[in-house]
Amino acid sequence: MQSTPLSRRDICKLGSAAFIGSTVTHSTYAQEDAGWIDAHVHVWTPNVDAYPLAQGFAIKDMQPSSFTPEELFAHCKPAGVSRIVLIQMSFYRFDNRYMTDMIRLHPGVFSGVGIVDLESHDLVQRVSELASQGVRGFRIHASGEQARQWADHAGMLSLWRTAADQGLAVCPLMNPKDIPAVDRLCDRFRDTTVVVDHFARIGIDGHIHADDLNALCKLARFPRVYVKTSAFYALGAKAAPYQDLLPMIRRLVESFGPQRLMWASDCPFQVQGVHRYEPSIGLIRDAADDVLSQSDKQWLLRDTAAKVFF
Repeated sequence: MQSTPLSRRDICKLGSAAFIGSTVTHSTYAQEDAGWIDAHVHVWTPNVDAYPLAQGFAIKDMQPSSFTPEELFAHCKPAGVSRIVLIQMSFYRFDNRYMTDMIRLHPGVFSGVGIVDLESHDLVQRVSELASQGVRGFRIHASGEQARQWADHAGMLSLWRTAADQGLAVCPLMNPKDIPAVDRLCDRFRDTTVVVDHFARIGIDGHIHADDLNALCKLARFPRVYVKTSAFYALGAKAAPYQDLLPMIRRLVESFGPQRLMWASDCPFQVQGVHRYEPSIGLIRDAADDVLSQSDKQWLLRDTAAKVFF
């Protein structure tokens, strides 16, 4: 779905004025370049008239019912996070307007990872348009046996080729069984930057399986592959302070180096139920001294994401 972008005044009328309307607060926040970067956050608005949900989704699917930039800032700003990579939310599907509007309203604060229709005849043009609006990567999502077909899918191949040509990233959301399919594409498109979400979901069943971790670490042979150490609430023991994930982080540091790892919260899901924002960033910032040097922490908490997405 494409439409004329809303003006700043239009969006403020839709309910974002409380934070955006304060010029001093907004400017100060955007200029905190020394702050940390959260490399994976979803935002959405309850205003489904202005930003309708895609076919197949209903308002009840929005859990929580609202997670606007203002609600995000309440969690991340006290933790020293000043920049965020927004990830297009699935229930907007190919309509990236809410994300790109928020990028435009908060210059210097947000970067974006969009979703495009791989069946579209104007895929390359759409990628270019979104890139001009602050989108620096494009998400692909493996579902069932779909990942095995990626290597033969014309739209998928076009996305990887276009991302390399335009200096953008491909960001796979996948399960461990899908790593071999991504491995083959990385081998075919060695000039394409790839950012793997959430440790490739290793540990989602409660256990860190050695074979899965070996397959992920094998991707380190491709210099343009990065990994997000993220979504701690959903992996391993799934309980704060998440220290059971430190051995996996250590292994990734040994394989990829800290310069190719980036921390992310996966908000708002990291702040639901018993889970909170502070233990997520705190695992890297405060609890990983035996795994990460101070320089390593700066790469995971800021510098890698800055290099790739800002």
